[in-house]
Amino acid sequence: MNEGDSLRAQDRAISNMRLALFAIAVAAAWIAWINRGAPAWVPLAPIALFVVLIIVHQRVRDSLAANARLITLYRWGIARLTDAWPGKGNGGERFADPAHPYADDLDLFGAASLFERICTARTPAGEERLAAWLKSPATAEEARERQAAIAELTDALDLREKVALAGDEVKGSVDAAQLASWAPNDGATFSPAIRRAALLLGAAGVPALALALPSFVVSLIGLSEPGLSASFVSRWPVLGWGHLPLLVLIIVQAALAFPLRARVASSLAGVERAGADLRVLAQLLTIVEAQTFVAPRLEALRAALVSDEIAASRAIARLERLVELFESTRNAFFAVIAPVLLWRTNVAIRVASWRAKYGSDVGRWIDATADLEALLSLASFAFERPAHTYPLIADSAPLVEATALGHPLIPDERRIDNDVAIGAPASLLIVSGSNMSGKSTMMRAIGVNAALALAGAPVCATAMRLTPLRIGASIRINDSLAAGQSKFYAEILRLRQIVDLANSGPGVLFLLDEVLHGTNSHDRLIGAQAVIRTLVARGAIGLVSTHDLALARMADELGDNARNVHFEDHMEGDRMVFDYRMRDGVVARSNALALMKAVGLSIEDATENEPRKRDDRAIG
Repeated sequence: MNEGDSLRAQDRAISNMRLALFAIAVAAAWIAWINRGAPAWVPLAPIALFVVLIIVHQRVRDSLAANARLITLYRWGIARLTDAWPGKGNGGERFADPAHPYADDLDLFGAASLFERICTARTPAGEERLAAWLKSPATAEEARERQAAIAELTDALDLREKVALAGDEVKGSVDAAQLASWAPNDGATFSPAIRRAALLLGAAGVPALALALPSFVVSLIGLSEPGLSASFVSRWPVLGWGHLPLLVLIIVQAALAFPLRARVASSLAGVERAGADLRVLAQLLTIVEAQTFVAPRLEALRAALVSDEIAASRAIARLERLVELFESTRNAFFAVIAPVLLWRTNVAIRVASWRAKYGSDVGRWIDATADLEALLSLASFAFERPAHTYPLIADSAPLVEATALGHPLIPDERRIDNDVAIGAPASLLIVSGSNMSGKSTMMRAIGVNAALALAGAPVCATAMRLTPLRIGASIRINDSLAAGQSKFYAEILRLRQIVDLANSGPGVLFLLDEVLHGTNSHDRLIGAQAVIRTLVARGAIGLVSTHDLALARMADELGDNARNVHFEDHMEGDRMVFDYRMRDGVVARSNALALMKAVGLSIEDATENEPRKRDDRAIG
């Protein structure tokens, strides 16, 4: 029997025991009621045992829930390791942005996306940080710092498990923006004199209530037994005026509390929600505070969780206690006496004091936690892909060089790797090849690995060297009925976006698939050449795929600054076969007609009576 089965068996056994004890308690109470001489412990004993079982049962159920979360965690890990993950994880659809220069083109978000493959973050803040790193390439120094942190976390299995399990309880709970905006004190301040007066008047409510209670009882007795009430008062004259101190105290309290009501409301606004968010955040902070790190980035994150020499988790515990005090007024009995204790005012004063002392640090705590979760996601990816390597982030002219580069989302048994070199002297690769031969996949492989590298993660290659690059891609461009944009118009907007990147400075990697394929061949050629010349002249590097051999001839015009490469295919019987290997030079044959025939489209009738023509400008 495994642990989960054992816990479920305990859960069922305790449930049955609780039911039995409840029945016994009811029977014992009935017996005690009938037999007035029965000992008091007869009904109380099963009730006491029932209370104990409630506590034990809750612990078993907590363990059972933790066990279920652990099973889910490892099932998801196995799915990633066996390439059975697409569609089962968090695709980060909320981070998709059609206007982003490469997110859609490189499948960063959505079903079967890079984000779904690598994200293990359990808080929205962690998910947002990982998405931001994938969408915004880091500087060389920042990328190197992340690499060192990820490398240290790669084998920290226990830490990743603890954070994942704690995070699973809090997923979707922590609204980082709302919490960070609430935490700093918003002006609801209270002077030391007011704090002392509120505390003193609240404490005075205890003896005032103690004096007023007998007087209240006597008043009740007097309503039903006037003579009896008079005899009590004659023996204990104090009972006749015991309620007066309470009345005086209430008047004094009102004089203090009424002018403060706006500040009290402001201080307590959102405290319950903030307390819940900080409570779940504390689970993660407590785990991190207990760690010892070597990497400077990780040690800096840990140091960020200390405020005024107090750990963030301890500071949060103080607010938790204040929230519990605030919520205690929901108890029907306590709600009656809470106003006499100035409970709400005193809690508001302490909440304001907490926000003044720690509120400005909450944003830093959330930021540190988000960083850690993003690093842990990338560390899990590194652990699960030990053959991947950390790239060298170079300080030089823009370049991308890789040995055996492949797409990280393609399973090992199906992936074909290629060597790539873009940069001095050849800053442009013109990629020709037939349909389905691998041109677009190669572009995406370069782009995705560059995004991973500049997020600090290992890449799908045996070796890679690159400089910090801003990526711009035009690979998957779609029209928009809602925006009234054609596919061609959407494409030229993206090209303008990429050119603007290049105009803002060097260090741009462009990936252009079939440039301007939505217009006629004459305009397409002129427009594509103009865009490519502009990008190369601005110091950008990249790839352009084409079926147009006239565009491939640009390599001759640009000299050493450009190079032609291609992908091939061949026929085996009636089946098209691709090897997905990138070779030097321009492709020599097309497969468009062969593919049409392969799917059953007959073209003989349309061509048999026409003279054969050859257009050296078009392939595929």
